[in-house]
Amino acid sequence: MTEAVRLSLEPFLGWPIIWALATLTLAAWTVYFFLRGRAWLTRAVGLLVISAALLNPTLVHEEREPLPSVAALILDKSESMQFGERDTAAAAAYEALKARLSEDPSLEVRTLETSPGDDGTYLYGALEGLMADVPRDRIAGAIFVTDGQVHDLPDPGRAGGIIGPLHGLIAGDEALGDRRIEIINAPNFGIVGETATLMVRADDPRGGTMDLAVSLNGGAPERVRVEAGKDTPVQIEIERRGENMIVIEAPPGPEELTLANNRSATSIAGVRDRLRVLLVTGKPNQAGRVWRDLLKSDPSVDLVHFTILRPPFKLDYARPDELALIEFPTEELFEQKLTEFDLIIFDQYERQGVITQAYLANMSRYVAEGGALLIVAGEQFAGPASLARSPLASVLPASPTGVIRTGEFVPELTGPGKRHAVTAPMDGQSWGGWMRYVEADALGGDVLLSGPGGRPLLIVDRVSKGRVGMLMSDQIWLWASGHDGGGPFAELIRRVVHWMMKEPELEERRLALTIEAGRAKIELRTLLDTAPPLELETPEGGLLTPAWSPAGPGTFATEAPVEELGIYRARAGGLEAIALSGPENPKEYANLESSTALMVPVADATGGGVFRLNDTGANIPDIRRVGNQNNAAGNSWLGLRERGAYAVRSSTSQGLLPGILAAGLLMLFLLLAWRREGR
Repeated sequence: MTEAVRLSLEPFLGWPIIWALATLTLAAWTVYFFLRGRAWLTRAVGLLVISAALLNPTLVHEEREPLPSVAALILDKSESMQFGERDTAAAAAYEALKARLSEDPSLEVRTLETSPGDDGTYLYGALEGLMADVPRDRIAGAIFVTDGQVHDLPDPGRAGGIIGPLHGLIAGDEALGDRRIEIINAPNFGIVGETATLMVRADDPRGGTMDLAVSLNGGAPERVRVEAGKDTPVQIEIERRGENMIVIEAPPGPEELTLANNRSATSIAGVRDRLRVLLVTGKPNQAGRVWRDLLKSDPSVDLVHFTILRPPFKLDYARPDELALIEFPTEELFEQKLTEFDLIIFDQYERQGVITQAYLANMSRYVAEGGALLIVAGEQFAGPASLARSPLASVLPASPTGVIRTGEFVPELTGPGKRHAVTAPMDGQSWGGWMRYVEADALGGDVLLSGPGGRPLLIVDRVSKGRVGMLMSDQIWLWASGHDGGGPFAELIRRVVHWMMKEPELEERRLALTIEAGRAKIELRTLLDTAPPLELETPEGGLLTPAWSPAGPGTFATEAPVEELGIYRARAGGLEAIALSGPENPKEYANLESSTALMVPVADATGGGVFRLNDTGANIPDIRRVGNQNNAAGNSWLGLRERGAYAVRSSTSQGLLPGILAAGLLMLFLLLAWRREGR
């Protein structure tokens, strides 16, 4: 406890009134002085006396208790501190600083270790939280023990509001470089079938060029050559509706702190503008209106529907100008605009010379390059004019035997059909029977529905980049009409079409990986009875092998804990899935090099300093206490302010100019002024 005496002014009137009166008094006295008043000095002294009386000067005696200054010591434990020996050196320096600072009884030290799970290094925000209840006039300074990659440093131009002096002790070898890649800009969504442009930047301490591997949804990667340090546009074709995950990888460089930031990812939501469908009906039939109504009922479908009523070889006795039929636009549809359609449906079509062999060959290439084809077979499919006896046969998963079976039968789900995402939801349902079946042998693909004798009825297949579906009966319209109880006509066709449009939720062989709350959840959908082994690759290249558990027909699931930020890859049976732990481009991995560049401007603005630690963290600078106006850092020392704060425990006050004394003095000087003026 210490004693102190101070002079205090406690005016009887408010300060605005005091200043107003002082201004008026000074103006009046100035006029008096310039008019050569003879008692100017006496009147000045009198005015000072009354002014002092109004200010009520008081002598205050206080008993003060000194308060310690408060310093903050914060240790960076973010992900970037785990590389090299940074964490070891930083921890050693942190403990040594705590020991030194605790030796000063006039200093209160507050310590904090940041969370390693945060995306980014937010030390200044942690400092503000740590010192939130401390008045600024008690803050001695702050020390950050970090690698220099701090993502929330304040603007050095606003030094007045920064807690300081702010010092930095930097761990890590500044000579170690790191190759890294970053997606600078990417659209949030894109139109399915169109391209989206990503802006990518690859950095390497040695510069030069490198080949990046760009993959979409776990597919085969494509190579893109880029120059280090420059933003490079990368074109990506959006292949499906929903989430499209793009992964861009750079090969290991000559200098590497980690491979985790050699890989970057982003997701683009694919939206389908319109589903363009070409429906070609071979002849008028009972299913034609059902097909048309189904497709037209969906507002997202653009339908072009042709029914061939008059083949070119048909003889009639009407003149051409009297015919109401238009010429079938075969060249326009199957030559010029074929690739503009997302799906082509042949309903009970037979070769009649309208669509030539050359056009069918074009269609075969269209499927192989990513198109979708659905064949609804009628009696004609078993005859000599069948599409199975054309160039289109190369993409068809079934071949007719030439036998047409009549009589009622009920379609049944096959073993694969009970597991396939297209038909699995229909398992356990009952439906009505059909009356005709075109017998066929399956050549490939997956048989989802079976007909008489267990023979293939609905077959779906992947052909290169495209997809094909075949329905070996023209009787599905019976379900739509409700015959014998009907059946899931609309649901089945929609699901088949969406599978052909590559909807991820309907893939029959699909590996899905999601990461939530520090756990990776993996689900496998397969047509097999057993699941292939699973490998989960971590961002640092480690492998986890969690065991599968059955989750339903053809479905297996498992979970595994994850700790690292970055991209995880799951692989099983030739399938691959990727997922991000944390944000798409973690700040923590954007730059892993140990650097003083970020902290120096802020430290200089607050009077602090930045120092580099050695491999063991033993070379910490000396710690000195400095005044409020002194520089707080030198070549080998850092300073903490000596604020001199205190708490007043008791005080007494004594007025220096009592009212009676002030009145007497005022009267005395007024009499002297009148006497002087009366001479």
